[in-house]
Amino acid sequence: MEERLQKVLANAGVASRRKCEELITAGKVTVNGKVVTELGAKADPAVDTITVSGKAIKKEAKIYLMFNKPKGVITSVSDPKGRSVVTDYLKEVKERLYPVGRLDYDSEGLLLLTNDGDLAHKLTHPSHRVPKTYHATVERVPHGNALEKLAKGIKLDDGMTAPAEVEYQDIDPEGKYATIAITIYEGRNRQVRRMFEAIRHPVTRLKRISFGGLYLDNLQRGKHRKLTAEELGKLREIADSVQLEEK
Repeated sequence: MEERLQKVLANAGVASRRKCEELITAGKVTVNGKVVTELGAKADPAVDTITVSGKAIKKEAKIYLMFNKPKGVITSVSDPKGRSVVTDYLKEVKERLYPVGRLDYDSEGLLLLTNDGDLAHKLTHPSHRVPKTYHATVERVPHGNALEKLAKGIKLDDGMTAPAEVEYQDIDPEGKYATIAITIYEGRNRQVRRMFEAIRHPVTRLKRISFGGLYLDNLQRGKHRKLTAEELGKLREIADSVQLEEK
């Protein structure tokens, strides 16, 4: 069955759909020997010969992993500076995997990885309000009215945030720190850190414990596991909840 070429490439695990679009417009993709640069082009992976940068794509078994990312690891498959990346912890996995969204260098916790580019694209698309819960340890103890500002939405340099869910998890008796559980439904760069900076309580430790209803639970730092059928079903429900506009 013919599908848009960027979707075919993403499903084959080449890259995210957006990156696949860039490969197409850059003239890196051929279908049956002909360079294709139009994003509206379609192909049937079961019939057509499709190459990316001269290499034929192959059908890989879909794989979905949960990884407990340590602090000080780049959410990428490579790094020009030679820093540790998430795939360094997955060397025994033969499939090409790509992170679903990001966790910054200084953050830790739940990160999903897959070669299902279509699902990854949907889960990170702005139209999907995918819940992400973090435990943020911050300097000093924020008053309730400060947390209320986060709950209602707070102004950042790139605009107002959507309402969040916040609650105290742990409070230092001496008032030196507090750990706050915060659930957001957006995916802006370093969003949680910037939200707490906006109320003048900088984050000293940030750990994501949940993504899309999936929980890290007792998965050890630096370890990974395959998603269960139930967990994958939850993600697909979210991914299918909004009909994405094909480009």
